[in-house]
Amino acid sequence: MTNTRDFPATSQSLPIALLRAREKVMGPVRMMLSDAGVTEQQWRVLRVLVEDGPLDPTTIAERAVLLLPSLTRILQKLEEKQLVTRVRDQVDRRRQVITATETGAALIAENMPEARQIAQGLRDKLGAEKYDQLLVLLAELDQESF
Repeated sequence: MTNTRDFPATSQSLPIALLRAREKVMGPVRMMLSDAGVTEQQWRVLRVLVEDGPLDPTTIAERAVLLLPSLTRILQKLEEKQLVTRVRDQVDRRRQVITATETGAALIAENMPEARQIAQGLRDKLGAEKYDQLLVLLAELDQESF
């Protein structure tokens, strides 16, 4: 039997610490999104489309940090809500191009002040230097290959 003292405490486990931090950050965001009538994943897809313009599903999945099969279901829901449109690429008929509708873009615009306020609250609690440092460290971690 393995001695549990050979393992780091959960308070020192990076995966657990990241999950705890994510839950702390996402609590207020989830309330905002619930009021807006979209899920976290739908919000991320809309944000990507509003920021970057029309994109193919593979690019959306990468930028919104989603698996492609999940994105397929999310796009269906967003189409049903008339927040995105999906058309065939004029050059490559096998490729789809997804675009945020005016309604989808308006949903992002209407909720962005509250999203910024939530982010600013986190920045205020951590302090600007730590907040910026955290973003840099997370970006570095994201760039690493394991």
